[in-house]
Amino acid sequence: MSQQNPLIFDRKKIKQQRQRGMKQSGDHNFLIDWASKQLISRLDVVKRDFSSVLQVGCRTPLPLENVDHIVTVDLAGTPMVCADEEFLPFANDSFDLIFSALNLHTTNDLPGTMLQLKRALKPDGLFHVALLGGETLHELRDAFTKAEMEINGGMSPRVAPFADMQQAGSLMQRAGFSLPVVDSEIVTVTYEHPFKLMHDLRFMGEGNALLDRSKSFNNRKLMMRAAEIYQETYTEEDGRIPATFEVIFMSGWSPHENQQKPLKPGSAKVRLSEALDTQEISTDEKATP
Repeated sequence: MSQQNPLIFDRKKIKQQRQRGMKQSGDHNFLIDWASKQLISRLDVVKRDFSSVLQVGCRTPLPLENVDHIVTVDLAGTPMVCADEEFLPFANDSFDLIFSALNLHTTNDLPGTMLQLKRALKPDGLFHVALLGGETLHELRDAFTKAEMEINGGMSPRVAPFADMQQAGSLMQRAGFSLPVVDSEIVTVTYEHPFKLMHDLRFMGEGNALLDRSKSFNNRKLMMRAAEIYQETYTEEDGRIPATFEVIFMSGWSPHENQQKPLKPGSAKVRLSEALDTQEISTDEKATP
């Protein structure tokens, strides 16, 4: 019997947050727009036209050219297909490209979702997504942890436990993608005050949706103390506070017989020392200065 993945996120709450954010997004979608543009720019090196595309998440437009058919799916808003990303209604081998900008990091079963997406790709189709990584909002997490320990003698989770790069790579392999590539970029945004950051997160649709979050109304004393700690600890020389967002980019291909294959171990015809024009040293020798 397979082990069931633990539930982390309140998907009903996430739907509410996204719907609220889409109504008043304005300038608050800057991070999602940035991630989408980064994904588009990375497609420039892929010499391929994609006739059928699935966009997971409809909070930002997808300005792709030479595409015959684009389907958007989202839990909220007004996508072409309204569905939970954890239960996708698409047949196998349906799309040439699956594209998602900051939409998959709040799924409870990310491995299962990625497996469904891989199955929805045609052979040699591309999975090309960005999601928030583990360094995201570490300052805010630190400030709330210290404030709650000081005031309540304990803590409740307030920032999601996002995956790191190593975990993302493992997820790609587990889902069965070929030629996986994973990298990340740190985006630092500065604010006049921590409450400005919280306002952005609210209307970005990225508020606290953890199942184990405190269900009581936020204590004003706690909020004020967390803001004080944030400013005391992280204020920069210009008086503004930084907020870190780690964006992890993941790309991989649905397997196909014509794809490049890694060489078998020991099949190289040229020694590495020759390629680098250097002296080879065995494990039982010491290098001479």
